Amino acid sequence: MNGWLLAAGITAFGVAAAHIVGGHRDVVLPLLSCGLADEPKRVLHAVWHMVSVDLVLSAAALVYLALADDTSATGLMAWFVAVHFVAYAVAFLVVTLSVGWPKPLLRLPQWILLLPVAVLTAVGAA
Repeated sequence: MNGWLLAAGITAFGVAAAHIVGGHRDVVLPLLSCGLADEPKRVLHAVWHMVSVDLVLSAAALVYLALADDTSATGLMAWFVAVHFVAYAVAFLVVTLSVGWPKPLLRLPQWILLLPVAVLTAVGAA
């Protein structure tokens, strides 16, 4: 068993839960009640659900990799998930830093949840 990957998977499940619960309240409900045209509104809503599924599947994959016998594909898959979470974190950082908000790193703090999963996964994959 790989303890680092298990820690990454458990953390990723926490990130997924925070996304689903907090995102529904803070992002989805305001999005659905805003005056945006119906088609882009529904596309953004679908993207939110797509990310929800992606986060849950990534967490499940990490737990599976942690508990599975070490195979040649384990490391490659773990690195893929690590890079995946780094990409998500970078996307939030780039967007929040490009707006010009005061204290920008705290305005879209999702990167704070995503980066630890990436680090734990990378350590587990190494």
